Amino acid sequence: MSTLRFYAIKETFNRKPIAIEENVRRSELFGKNVFNENTMRQYLTKDAYKSVMDAIENGTKIDRAIADQIASAMKDWSLSKGATHYTHWFQPLTGATAEKHDAFFEPIGNGNAIEKFGGGQLVQQEPDASSFPNGGIRNTFEARGYTAWDPTSPAFIFGTTLCIPTVFVSYTGEALDYKTPLLRALQAVDKAATAVAKYFDKNVTKVNATLGWEQEYFLIDTALAKSRPDIMLTGRTLLGHSPAKGQQLDDHYFGSIPTRALNYMRDLETECMLLGIPVKTRHNEVAPNQFELAPIFEEANLAVDHNSLIMDVMQKVADRHHFKVLMHEKPFAGVNGSGKHNNWSLATNTGVNLLSPGKTPMHNLEFLTFFVNTIKAVYENEELLRATIASASNDHRLGANEAPPAIISVFIGSQLSAVLDALENVTKGKISPKEMTDLKLNVVGKIPEILLDNTDRNRTSPFAFTGNKFEFRAVGSTANCANPMTVLNTIVAKQLQEFKTEVDSLIKDKKMKKDDAIFNVLREYIKASKNIMFEGDGYGDAWEKEAKKRGLSNNKTTPVALKAKVSKDTLALFDEMGVMNKVEAEARYEIEVEEYAMRIQIEGRVLGDIARNHVIPTAIRYQNILIENVKGLKEVFGKDFKKLAKEQIEIVEAISGHIEKMNKGVTAMVNERKKANKMDDVEKRAATYCDKVKPYFDEIRYHCDKLEMLVDDELWPLTKYRELLFTR
Repeated sequence: MSTLRFYAIKETFNRKPIAIEENVRRSELFGKNVFNENTMRQYLTKDAYKSVMDAIENGTKIDRAIADQIASAMKDWSLSKGATHYTHWFQPLTGATAEKHDAFFEPIGNGNAIEKFGGGQLVQQEPDASSFPNGGIRNTFEARGYTAWDPTSPAFIFGTTLCIPTVFVSYTGEALDYKTPLLRALQAVDKAATAVAKYFDKNVTKVNATLGWEQEYFLIDTALAKSRPDIMLTGRTLLGHSPAKGQQLDDHYFGSIPTRALNYMRDLETECMLLGIPVKTRHNEVAPNQFELAPIFEEANLAVDHNSLIMDVMQKVADRHHFKVLMHEKPFAGVNGSGKHNNWSLATNTGVNLLSPGKTPMHNLEFLTFFVNTIKAVYENEELLRATIASASNDHRLGANEAPPAIISVFIGSQLSAVLDALENVTKGKISPKEMTDLKLNVVGKIPEILLDNTDRNRTSPFAFTGNKFEFRAVGSTANCANPMTVLNTIVAKQLQEFKTEVDSLIKDKKMKKDDAIFNVLREYIKASKNIMFEGDGYGDAWEKEAKKRGLSNNKTTPVALKAKVSKDTLALFDEMGVMNKVEAEARYEIEVEEYAMRIQIEGRVLGDIARNHVIPTAIRYQNILIENVKGLKEVFGKDFKKLAKEQIEIVEAISGHIEKMNKGVTAMVNERKKANKMDDVEKRAATYCDKVKPYFDEIRYHCDKLEMLVDDELWPLTKYRELLFTR
């Protein structure tokens, strides 16, 4: 066994368990380090508290004098919690969070100092906009950018730092982060959904999009992870033969959580409670050493912030437990990858979940309205929705091992399909009183009973209805939830606007009653959207052929999928809904395309390095041992040695063959990479990395994995799958 691999495994098994203190109820810890409503009531004046709540609920501006009061209260609260610094916490287009810490400390002369934090520092700071991905919006010499306080997401303390959630915009006003377009999309869906919800309840004045994410991840011992250059540099294993035992026995899923992993989870949950992240569920996932955590639903903006925050917290807590958290969508070949299912719904300020059936036909008509409009929105924008989950890492996951395919479809279950069929098949034109009664009482009125027992789940569906919400299953585990949530809320907002226009037109021009008009429009939407609904197996050629007949896109790779983000229709949609202007949308497209090329470039470099500097030298070393063995047999047994050395000679020949093909593959890959790097056009560069460079990965890996099974285990330099996946 190689020295590095030996000591990595030795260190893993010599670890002492970390003691976990759990004497305090979780409910008592919840939100202790958050400047939430309860804390604001204690620290703010009545006027300041009202001003913040108005900003949160109605989007009103906070004047400077009030901002100074809020900042002073935040400072006093933070200092009482041991904070020494503050930061504007934001989500640039790197995919990670960002923060610059400034001390409250301020010298005042004569050897004295005070803790200072004013409204100006709360409301705005100035990071370097040209040093973050900006898609050409800011040049290197144009550094100015701004972070601005988002009062709808409460400030929190992590460690000794007060973290203030903010948006991030350029000097010229364009959004350079994930949060800004999301807030705009949420505002758009609020306005559109509220207008439609008033058909059913005049008291509705606000609709919030809600999100409940599910975070899947792998836990790998730190020492073992550090012995794998590919894990450390790319987040996944580029090489590695499948172990004899993987997930085929289905014995890990929902099994007893390993003690060491459970200690990590308990520690993580304590941190989450303090930060106000309402984590509720933890369990083993399907693959070995794979796990999941999930919170209770929250307002979408806050949920996105909490998911971004928890991905940071997970790794920091993991360091204390000597774990490496792998968020990559496909860190190991041959076993399940990791997703981040986005469970989405709409909720009114009157306490109604608009995607949950009620006890009366009227409530169920409301449910059908938002249900059908969401399906229609997905159908009209399926290619754009696919683009929101496109990334180099998610490309490895989609289409296998319980992950949805790249084709976007909607699963609603056979019973709800029957409900929509009944609505679709009523008389064309004005619905008769009898049909209206039959629909309301015999079909619509029975929806709660139908959903209670008959709404199944489909793991191969990328967008599935699961009883009171839609589950966007295709989102990758490394993704920022804001990306898909921005698009989903935008397309639903647009669809609801169109729906209201059509219903109002029937009421005004055709003199229809409100319910008749709603039923008529929904019926036409169901007919128009039937092609997106699919109840079967999303894997295999059969669905691909069927999807093609239905006119659905099948964009299997990221460079192809991302083009939908800058189509004429998409740019018009974002502009009309006030979510992104043309400059912002095109900049994001360029950033994502360039990131794809860079990630494949990094993986190619790492793969070539491991193949030539780790695998081939080890294979040659073992080959030399075999050759010496053959020479020894010849010296001892003379001409009869060939019969005795037959297997050794065959292994030597096999090793030579794999070395030759692997080396040729690396050379060809490097040559293609050099061609790609010379391309100025970012689209062509990404396409070349996808079509010309990436295909060599599987070829090189094949020969490396074959060598892993031929070379002496004691010599093999890389920690193997059986050690990575089954060391706990």
